[in-house]
Amino acid sequence: MKIKNVLREMVSSLRSNKLRTALTMLGIVIGVAAVISMLSIGQGAQDSITSAINSIGTNLLFLSAGTRTTFGGAGGFGPARNVRSLTLLDAAALLNSYEAPDVASVAPILQGNTSVAASGQTTTATIYGVTTAYFSMRNVTVSEGALFNDQQVNTHARVVLIGQGVSTTLWGLTSGLVGRTVLINGQTFTIIGTLTASSSTVLSSEDNQIIIPLTTARDRILLRPGENVDSIDIQATSASTVNAASAEISDIMRLRHNVAVGKEDFTVTNTASLLTTASSITGIMSDFLGGIAAISLLVGGIGIMNIMLVSVAERTREIGLRKAVGARNRDILTQFLAESSFLSLLGGLLGIVLGWLISVIIGRIASALGTSLTPAVSLNAILLATIFSIAVGLFFGIYPARRASMLQPVEALRSE
Repeated sequence: MKIKNVLREMVSSLRSNKLRTALTMLGIVIGVAAVISMLSIGQGAQDSITSAINSIGTNLLFLSAGTRTTFGGAGGFGPARNVRSLTLLDAAALLNSYEAPDVASVAPILQGNTSVAASGQTTTATIYGVTTAYFSMRNVTVSEGALFNDQQVNTHARVVLIGQGVSTTLWGLTSGLVGRTVLINGQTFTIIGTLTASSSTVLSSEDNQIIIPLTTARDRILLRPGENVDSIDIQATSASTVNAASAEISDIMRLRHNVAVGKEDFTVTNTASLLTTASSITGIMSDFLGGIAAISLLVGGIGIMNIMLVSVAERTREIGLRKAVGARNRDILTQFLAESSFLSLLGGLLGIVLGWLISVIIGRIASALGTSLTPAVSLNAILLATIFSIAVGLFFGIYPARRASMLQPVEALRSE
């Protein structure tokens, strides 16, 4: 049977039942659109997280306090888990160029949530108590005003750098704030700079923060005892020395905290490990979403098989007549497979367009909400959805097509 004859018969058959053809394709359209949009959202989330982590820097390490398991705890029985705090002395020890030659700078950090009030408005913001080394590590800049200096850190100055999310909540402004005062936990602070706006990511928004000198945070706001700090940011001399710096940090901290290898009461991470973990999580999420969406493709395929079976039943006399005048089994098989494949292919192409439109709409909604989530429709997702839709059409079209091809001409011609 010539290809043009197959195509002509296919078009004629599908046009004779336009509504049924459209509804059959709809299942494939929805399935492919769901796969495309879900995969694009997953890819967009992964790109957003990757960009956020990379913006921090590729040569940063993060030292945080952990827990240490000891025995003979309360009552003298069983293990006890003791939290060992980090201190300013730990941070100073990491700057030893002899023991840690691959460490360039260190920034101890205090962090917490606090109330901020001004102009009759109150909000809760994340507060960071830092030294000036933090600014260069985290690429902190101001849109107006200036960053605080070492002298202000040493004198416990009540100055603050305010994020634009906080300033918008309190005043409805993002500029013209330098020199104004704000109450932090009931204490008056002077704004000396407005932090440059950052993009909200799926991780967090850096605009809802305020930054004050470490000494001020410790003694006036967060009230940490002694020299304790919550975490320490460390900058390696380069991206290539991150692993060496991590080993040096671990050695120093084990010695200072008197712990053996495997018994550490601290954790050292870096942006590379964070990126690997985040990519793994978003990859699993993307695959999960794509798998759920693919179920709708299977439902669409079942719809194709159902309709093709109905078509076989309706066209039994036609099939018998064609076989009576010389049509072979493979001609009938080819005819019905062509129809099911065309339905799935056309539905797949329309689904790709719909999936792309959904991704664009979701991206614009995210942008309007201030979230930097840009769904990315990849060529791999398009190819996967297209190949899968064709495979669905072939798979679910084989049984009806074979059933049609195996009809006996005499029995087929007797049917009403």
